[in-house]
Amino acid sequence: MTPVRSKKRQAFSWLRWAVLLAVPTVWCVAAHVGWLDFLENKLVDWRFRYRGEIDAPVKVVYVDIDSQSIAEIGGTPWDRTYFARVASALIEQAGVRAVGIDVLFSENGVPEAVDRNKHVRGNLELGKFLFRDPPVVLAASYAAAVDRNINGELVFRELPLISRMEPGREAALPELPALRTHPTDPKKVWNPALVGLIDTIDGGTRTVPAFAPTPVRTYLHLSLELARLHYGVARDGVRIGGDAVEFVREDGTVAARIPLREGQLIDVNWFSRWSSAKNPRVPISTTFAYAEMLASENEEERAAAEAFFAQEEFKDAIVLIGPVDPLEQDLAPTPFDDVPVPKVGIHGNMVKTIVSGRYLQRLPAWGGVAWLDFAVVFGLAIGVTALAVSGGVRAALNKAASVVAMGAFAWLAFEIFKASHLVLPLAPAVGAAFTTSFAGVIWQLMEEEKAKGRIKGMFGAYVSPQLVDRMVESGEDPQLGGHDEEITAYFSDIQSFSTFSEKLGSGPLVELMNEYLTACTDIVQEEGGTLDKYIGDAVVAMFGAPLALPDHAYRACVATQRVHKKLGELREKWRSEGKRWPEIVWQMQSRIGLNSGVCTIGNMGSRTRFNYTMMGDNVNLAARMESGAKSWGVYTMCAEATKAACVQHGGDRVVFRPLGRIVVKGRTQAVPIYEIVGLKEDVTDKTRECIALFEQGLKKYYARNWNGALELFAKSRELEPNVPGVTPGVMSNPSLVYLEKVVPEAIETPPPEDWDGRYVMKEK
Repeated sequence: MTPVRSKKRQAFSWLRWAVLLAVPTVWCVAAHVGWLDFLENKLVDWRFRYRGEIDAPVKVVYVDIDSQSIAEIGGTPWDRTYFARVASALIEQAGVRAVGIDVLFSENGVPEAVDRNKHVRGNLELGKFLFRDPPVVLAASYAAAVDRNINGELVFRELPLISRMEPGREAALPELPALRTHPTDPKKVWNPALVGLIDTIDGGTRTVPAFAPTPVRTYLHLSLELARLHYGVARDGVRIGGDAVEFVREDGTVAARIPLREGQLIDVNWFSRWSSAKNPRVPISTTFAYAEMLASENEEERAAAEAFFAQEEFKDAIVLIGPVDPLEQDLAPTPFDDVPVPKVGIHGNMVKTIVSGRYLQRLPAWGGVAWLDFAVVFGLAIGVTALAVSGGVRAALNKAASVVAMGAFAWLAFEIFKASHLVLPLAPAVGAAFTTSFAGVIWQLMEEEKAKGRIKGMFGAYVSPQLVDRMVESGEDPQLGGHDEEITAYFSDIQSFSTFSEKLGSGPLVELMNEYLTACTDIVQEEGGTLDKYIGDAVVAMFGAPLALPDHAYRACVATQRVHKKLGELREKWRSEGKRWPEIVWQMQSRIGLNSGVCTIGNMGSRTRFNYTMMGDNVNLAARMESGAKSWGVYTMCAEATKAACVQHGGDRVVFRPLGRIVVKGRTQAVPIYEIVGLKEDVTDKTRECIALFEQGLKKYYARNWNGALELFAKSRELEPNVPGVTPGVMSNPSLVYLEKVVPEAIETPPPEDWDGRYVMKEK
């Protein structure tokens, strides 16, 4: 291999890698914005199940508000006496360290049918118990509707997340337990200070906010309050820093340090399934029955109750009271449970996470971006792709090794999670490695194809054979995937096509359209244009791509006039065929719009199906030229850029008529527009005189001389080449538009003093 060829191949190899690295970049972006969260969460769930259930250095006991309890006590909401007596017995008799009640004690949750006196008595008993400041944490929540919007939809409180809060915006308060419990004023509503949030992020079971800042105070999550009580730390011993919450004892030692993600969030480490021996549970009805028996005069009942609360499971445990009956609808799936299970388990597993110190870990991030995760994604993608595209006698073995490498990384991610609870980015890493290596292999196959066969196969369907030959001879390789190019966009449409569809049956309509579209396409391709697509009766084409044409605007203008001329010949042919075609076919007219400028050109679509097409603001303006031609009574309209480029390369062969300055729908800038009247050799002296009078009238219009403009437009009207009722299919012309619409509108509603002659289009 010669040195020159070697350098060329080396340069191409670097170019290939530069392109291929865009694939893992896309995966990283998708992971960063959250598009892969669902898949990544599922893969984390599989890692939990691979790791299996684990023990925790803290006892958590669940007291269930279950179906049995609801059957024995009655439907909720319950008399709050039940909660007061159960919590009191658990703390004073069983010796638990703390009790968390995952029930919202809201006045809004008490229906009218409840005995109000009984409800007040229950509040009083619970309140008197709580007033002694026992280690009991009540639930508070943001996930409650507070109002309805004008559409009648519920409006919920917004959880104050630091990463999402707008600067200066005051956070709302959560829904706090309302208890008429004040010891000196039973009618006063008192909110106990010891409450904890039960909210999770997006209502799931994976992440909780450690705290919520509000103007009144900072509320900790229920699980953090329970962990604080477990450690015996006072409320003022909670320290919230930038990346952690610390529980500080009175002697200054740190009982626990809770790392935070995004300065506020904690990922739940799940220790077991809900239905597991590691989750001891007892119905609240049973617990309440034994609590009542503690005050019984029957010695056997008291002994049974004392034995119940003396169980080793209760001693120094954290107890969570919460709903588990499916009718309470407080269920959700967890990493261990595909079937929804009680969400009270979130708080128990959070307590276990904090006390054990087994936090889910992730690679460090800076500035909110997981750069190390992205490094893993790129590293695996590059390594696997390098193996996959390695050639030589071991090519097949290397490709198999690339698959093994992806599998080995997945296995390593599972093993690392099992050993240290570190969550490596699995979905984006494996996804990027597979797609990048696949793209690299496909690229290899494409390199083996001959340039001539590739170009003919790719563009032969929508450019003329002559143009394909020129592309092959030039040796230019069209840019795939999108690039900017200066072109002229071409849009054409049949006037009143819906009427054709109504008048003709499917067979004749297809025959007519095939003949018309063939004629249009042949002319466009003969002038060097590239067919973009057919949209029903519309023809979309471009001049100047895939190969550059310096005179693309001139070619496009000539093509429009050749199309109109050919359509005139077809109208005569169809008329000569007599009753085969209805009269509307004899009067068919086509409107064409052009615009020149820089557009995005390339293969666009999906990986499996794409189209060589154009897009951009200049393309949209060309489409507006075609649709707007109807409003101005012309059949070919272009923007000023096309006219200027055409004159530069084609001289005065194409005759233009200025139509004014318009603001098309969807834009704010005025665009000078022109009618392409015809080719110089076909335009009569009468038409030239019409154009001269029209231009004079336009100057009067710009000078706000309405009467002078009307007079000149009336004269140009008599010389118009296209006359309604005379020329087949013609419904208007520019002189009539200014006489009947534009100038009368200006007279009726005079434009402002700084008016520059623009006319705002109200239609596309």
